[in-house]
Amino acid sequence: MIKKSGSAKWTGNLKEGKGHVSTQTGVISDQPYGFNTRFEGKDGTNPEELIGAAHASCFSMALSMILEDYDLVADSIETKATVFLEQKDGGFHVPKIHLDVECVIPNATQDQFEEATKTAKENCPISKLMTAEITMDAKLS
Repeated sequence: MIKKSGSAKWTGNLKEGKGHVSTQTGVISDQPYGFNTRFEGKDGTNPEELIGAAHASCFSMALSMILEDYDLVADSIETKATVFLEQKDGGFHVPKIHLDVECVIPNATQDQFEEATKTAKENCPISKLMTAEITMDAKLS
């Protein structure tokens, strides 16, 4: 079994507190996050954008693998995952993630593309992790 990790350190209360997040590889190292980066647009990161990056990268890799079943190789797969955070019942939750996908895949038919993107959306490991609704707009160029 492969294990990957991320870590976070938090000090203080919710609104004035500060945190730092890192990944096992160090690609993200001590990046600041907090109430102001999550809800007020200040510099730093937040859990939702990290989830979005994880989902977009996982989907793109899964799609490239699925395209191999059609003997296709993408010139490019560009995926943006938008994570929706909303307040509900006195707390917050993520009800939805939307994938915007643009691909250049020589010789792919629209039917192959639609089936491959649907399969990737439903089966990439990060999609399987989510309980939120996952929607998608996919464009083949």
